[in-house]
Amino acid sequence: MHKNFKNIDKTVFGRGSFDQMDAILAEKRGENNKFILFIVDYYFKGKALEKRIPAKPEDVVMFIDVDMYEPTTDQIDRIRDKVMASNGLPAGIVGIGGGSIMDIAKATSLMFTNEGSSALYQGLNLIKKPGIYHLGVPTISGTGAECSMTAVLTGPVKKLGLKCDWTVFNQLILDPDLISTVPRNWWFYTGMDTFIHCVEAENGTLKNTYSQAYGDQALKLCQEVFINEGCGQSPVNDEKLMVASLMGGLSLTYSEVGVCHALSYGLSKILGTRHCYANCIAFNHLADYYPKGVKEFKAMIEKHHIDLPQNLSKDWTDKQITDMAEVAYNLPHMWNHAIGANWKDTITINLIKDLYKRL
Repeated sequence: MHKNFKNIDKTVFGRGSFDQMDAILAEKRGENNKFILFIVDYYFKGKALEKRIPAKPEDVVMFIDVDMYEPTTDQIDRIRDKVMASNGLPAGIVGIGGGSIMDIAKATSLMFTNEGSSALYQGLNLIKKPGIYHLGVPTISGTGAECSMTAVLTGPVKKLGLKCDWTVFNQLILDPDLISTVPRNWWFYTGMDTFIHCVEAENGTLKNTYSQAYGDQALKLCQEVFINEGCGQSPVNDEKLMVASLMGGLSLTYSEVGVCHALSYGLSKILGTRHCYANCIAFNHLADYYPKGVKEFKAMIEKHHIDLPQNLSKDWTDKQITDMAEVAYNLPHMWNHAIGANWKDTITINLIKDLYKRL
């Protein structure tokens, strides 16, 4: 059966568009308990952007530090329970930050209306009721979390997303000014997430014309941002990268990711490695699966003098490698896309362990 794709309801793009947020939220403020919950990356605490957030006296603003750890099911449950106990049900949620903040905002919007722990809903279409209104404002580009139907969470047993039509944001504000101060390394790591999304989406059994149209344009923009003449961090390239991130996310949504993301999930679940960084570490060693993409990736690394660590696996125990391999193996949708329906004939725990030992 073909995917019945749910896209974002509304999107505004352009420099300074952040300042339209107050007007956009005005029509939603009368709902539920008539306040907005703002989930903001702690990076902006005390910075100029904090003063631009259009919070009213009745609103709740939560600054969350996502530098060390990716979102967890326990974290989502605690945010929901705290807000419900003190303020009731929000009229809406606004997420301002990178991919982790986007996922926190999406997941929390769902858990305000669904009972129990978010760990119960890790998987496809397990959510029972639509969440509350949620608006995303990405301040770093590459993850595609701003447009995906998945809110990726690390739970007590697995790293897997809350995935359904209701996860998708109701509104996006894409303001390229907001990504202008991203540190160079993270600008690269997150941008490569877009690049890897498109390479994996276009190299697998679920490849299709619809997905490839988004992916081809996203790859072209990535080349302009990271390798062609005039590449690097600049206002015009910020605009290109923000659009590439959106298109890369849409490409994978109507296709799928593959080997690199499976390995990345294992790194994140067992070692706590940040997703985009984990993707770069893994993709660098997957030339036998994605020869053209890895060759271009290595050229981009050299162009921007990015130092990716080597021989990480020498410090990992066999148990850690086995645990990572089991996480990666238990992502059949990724292996099915990357290898084919008979992927279990060739992909084993031992083979995946060998892939981790390359890193």
